Amino acid sequence: MAAPRWCPGGRWALYLCLCAALLPRPARGLTDRLYCGRRVCYEVLGVSRQASKAEIARAYRQLARQYHPDRYRGEPAGGEGSGVQAAHEKFLLIAAAYETLKDEETRKDYDYMLDHPEEYYRHYYHYYRRRLAPKVDVTIVILVTVCAISVFQFFSWWSSYNEAINYLASVPKYRIQATEIARQQGLLNKTKEKGKNRRSKEEIREEEEEIIKDIIKNKIDIKGGYQKPKIYDILLFQILLAPFYWCKYIVWYCWWIYCFTIKGQEYGVEEKLYIIRRYMKMSQSQFDSLEDHQKETFLERQLWIRENYEVYKREQEEELKKKMAMDPRWKRYRRWMKNEGPGRLTFIDD
Repeated sequence: MAAPRWCPGGRWALYLCLCAALLPRPARGLTDRLYCGRRVCYEVLGVSRQASKAEIARAYRQLARQYHPDRYRGEPAGGEGSGVQAAHEKFLLIAAAYETLKDEETRKDYDYMLDHPEEYYRHYYHYYRRRLAPKVDVTIVILVTVCAISVFQFFSWWSSYNEAINYLASVPKYRIQATEIARQQGLLNKTKEKGKNRRSKEEIREEEEEIIKDIIKNKIDIKGGYQKPKIYDILLFQILLAPFYWCKYIVWYCWWIYCFTIKGQEYGVEEKLYIIRRYMKMSQSQFDSLEDHQKETFLERQLWIRENYEVYKREQEEELKKKMAMDPRWKRYRRWMKNEGPGRLTFIDD
């Protein structure tokens, strides 16, 4: 069977079809929901694609004055119909064209869409990404949020600190000591005023209470979660000083490796307490809130050694079990779990 022959006319027709398929068709890339819809924004404003921002702004102002609904007086709307409604639609189209071309990034995306109409989904992504992007800078939002959290954090700490001072002022042990110190300093031995300067008993009592609280603040070092707040502990300063703390930690860690791993030096008191705190998985504020005699007990038992700490940990667990076994509330709970329990059903006969 002989192979079919290609006629010269059919070959040229195939070439023409391929060329027509490769030719750009920008009109098909215009959709009703992107930018100026089916219209080209440059044609709406009557400018070329090489027009500058000044030329685009000048064309927009001229067309806006002509088609603005407040200034329109019934003149024909440029061959596209007459009436206020047609002028209003024309004005919206002009405004959309100007919003597209006045911004450099948006104009760049629009020009890319005109040159590459086949990238349909990319055009949708870039258009709605700019439309739905927040108008306020994200950096400002984050900064305001961090400042608000820092202010709330600082005043919350002050409230906890004042609660601790008020509690200590109500404890007889600390109140008597503070009163004695105030009398020794002559703060409570003032002569009574007479005449117009005489104060009521309530005012005198409030002043004495403030004096006692001030002495407690100065004489007692409150640690832990109720300690006196510092401005450097709030979130804002922690973020600002984070690079400094990281550099400080790296230097400290290198010093630790050099002194105790390479040179083999013996641990000091601070280093021993640090290792003990790490074994106990306690924060610095939690460890500082412990009594001094507890820390001395840790050092006496050499808890910085892992084996000694494991023995101490088991002893504490056994002691806790004994306390819970002797606790009446724990006994009642175990009795209830044995007799009733949360998952047991009982039926009462009538």
